[in-house]
Amino acid sequence: MSALTISKEDEKRVKGMGFLNNRGTDLFSARVLTVNGKVTAAQHHCMADAAEKFGNGNLLYTTRLSVEIQGIPYDKIEEFQAFIAKEGLVTGGTGAKVRPVVSCKGTTCQYGLLDSYALSEEIYRRFYEGFQDVALPHKFKIAVGGCPNNCVKPNLNDVGIIGQRIPEVNSELCKGCKKCAIEAACPNGVAKVVDGKITIDEMQCRHCGRCVGKCPFHTITNGIYGYKIYIGGRWGKKISRGKSLSKIFASKEEALNVIEKAILFFRDNGLKGERFAETIERIGFENVEKALLQD
Repeated sequence: MSALTISKEDEKRVKGMGFLNNRGTDLFSARVLTVNGKVTAAQHHCMADAAEKFGNGNLLYTTRLSVEIQGIPYDKIEEFQAFIAKEGLVTGGTGAKVRPVVSCKGTTCQYGLLDSYALSEEIYRRFYEGFQDVALPHKFKIAVGGCPNNCVKPNLNDVGIIGQRIPEVNSELCKGCKKCAIEAACPNGVAKVVDGKITIDEMQCRHCGRCVGKCPFHTITNGIYGYKIYIGGRWGKKISRGKSLSKIFASKEEALNVIEKAILFFRDNGLKGERFAETIERIGFENVEKALLQD
């Protein structure tokens, strides 16, 4: 079957299965899903074998941490899916629905403030797999960042989570050192000794937690862990930086519930073809935030 004889209906059908036409050919790229880029060695071997057996031998990685295997003939698509299924691998990740989740390596990174792998996997199971039948006005992307370093750009996704650690300051223990260890540890320069006492500008603090435990006089020995949520980010031809909700969420379940509200709000209020950023702009950030924060 040549590229000219593959109908638009057939091409659309397999695109919904995660197979994208290689431009100008009768071949397709399979988009094999991973859970935030994490695969077992056995799964990697299976994908390599599939690339040699059905495709052109290459594995490519997408910005959503899926793996694309190029050069698969149209009439081998179902056989390809059966081949990778033996290692629990599936294709997909297209369409106007929740897309596969991406995350940084905050679980193992020295700056990580949350278990980004575990959280993104829970989001994947609950909202990517669990919401497969939920039709949305457009695609909906979710990202998890382990800390304010923002490596995976959660604020450029429809919804993004960034781990937080809010320092708890006991200014009574502060000695007003001329060479303050907390000042030196703060990467954003928002911790200052003023009138002999350490102060932190709460409006400018990024809650990275770098200051915790740095003072030899125990001024900051702990910090409250939390989840900061951004909504309405996107990149591409039109770029929107997501805005953070005014509340930092103390529990994982509370944060996950807000994500669910955001998806369902988009389903119920978005217009066909518009991204969540455009829905928020049309309705107003304050109105959307109110809807997401109410019980």
